[in-house]
Amino acid sequence: MAPAGVLPFLLLALLCGLMARPAAADPLTADVSSHLIAITTGFTGSDVVLFGATDGPGDVVVLVRGPEGLATVRRKGRVAGFWINVESVRFERVPAYFSIAANRPLTEFTSPTLRQREQFGTSVLRFEARREPSPETVERFREALLRSKIDEGLFVSQPGEVRFLGERLFRTNIRFPANVPTGTYTVDVFLVREGEVVAAQATPLVVSKIGVGADMADIAHRYAALYGIIAVLVAGMAGWLAGIIFRRN
Repeated sequence: MAPAGVLPFLLLALLCGLMARPAAADPLTADVSSHLIAITTGFTGSDVVLFGATDGPGDVVVLVRGPEGLATVRRKGRVAGFWINVESVRFERVPAYFSIAANRPLTEFTSPTLRQREQFGTSVLRFEARREPSPETVERFREALLRSKIDEGLFVSQPGEVRFLGERLFRTNIRFPANVPTGTYTVDVFLVREGEVVAAQATPLVVSKIGVGADMADIAHRYAALYGIIAVLVAGMAGWLAGIIFRRN
């Protein structure tokens, strides 16, 4: 990765290259400053700069989605004096991470139909329930899932800012929190004119563990039983040694 002092010059050079391309060939061109976020020991989050250019006036929307998977939402209830799970709904195709940014409020240049179709915002994300509960139950559990993801910092409910540098160049910062899941992400950039998407571009971005932490995670995944036994033995030995040290003192 380039040093922080060099990054602005690299971005400037890339933006100049974007401007030099034929406008008719690419109504929208964009890229990110890094296609890999490396999670190492002590990782506290990371920022990625997205930059691009358009062939003329328009509004820009940037969506970042993490790998999709299953998510189970449970509701606890009091039964015979105990709090237990009394109801649950499992959703499919739930992104592990979601954020959105735009150069101005979405309601000023997009219709509800467009926002629904392109999933511009957490409120219009589409989750599929695995079983067939009532629509009221699905909506209630869906709202609970959204609240949980927002509280964890994995869903960004308030759009970030896309800034135009002149009439054609734009940029935005994408913030990935410390608890960002690993996997392959997609950065989608949309160019909107007169209420319709006229161009779109998708860019992959990988979040991956590297170093000792990645090796330990791989061992724990491949040899779960053995790893558990070793962890218990190490914890027991640590407790035994601590006991001896405290007795001597």
